[in-house]
Amino acid sequence: MRLVLPRLYVILDAALLTLPEIDCAKRLVDAGVHLIQYRNKSASPRQLFEKSSELAAFLNPLGVRFVVNDRADVAALADAGGVHVGQDDSGVEQARLMVGSDKWVGVSTHNAKQLRDAVASSADYVAVGPIFSTGSKVNPDPVVGVDFVRQARAMSDKPIVAIGGITLECAEEVTEAGADSVAVISDIWRAENPGKRARQYVDMLEKQNSGIAGRGA
Repeated sequence: MRLVLPRLYVILDAALLTLPEIDCAKRLVDAGVHLIQYRNKSASPRQLFEKSSELAAFLNPLGVRFVVNDRADVAALADAGGVHVGQDDSGVEQARLMVGSDKWVGVSTHNAKQLRDAVASSADYVAVGPIFSTGSKVNPDPVVGVDFVRQARAMSDKPIVAIGGITLECAEEVTEAGADSVAVISDIWRAENPGKRARQYVDMLEKQNSGIAGRGA
């Protein structure tokens, strides 16, 4: 059975948070978010484990899929729902060995070769981007544009996550191009009310999804 991702994938980037991680996670849950990744590039392994364990303990009983960025070992030890690896991290298959078959492994791709490799791997979903210019990374990869989403969709039945510069205004264009889910960072955490902003995404994407289902009936 094909994996179905929530339409909104929110990344808890510690560098952008103005409240403790658990408080931010609670706001997302209240907004109806069901897929959350924790990214903290500056944390020590112990700090990352402690924060990830706290988030997993809160989110798992609520049925919210919690994913740790980069560190498959931390994801496994913290009982997270999965790990997301980049091109500079441990590979998909190594991450799979660490977290097991019942956890999700996602992988970032930025060009056609990486995309082909990801499609051929055991990755549960493939992230493509940056779709638009993004300020959430120090050294971002070149912008690939919405056409790369269409390319990815044509190459694979795996769930496609679009990431990089996603805003409420462009999210619908990206999902119409074939993305199963949009990963959002800055447009939520730099909003005046992050919880309200997340709810706007949830409402908009659910409405769009209902419209697509209606057309297919």
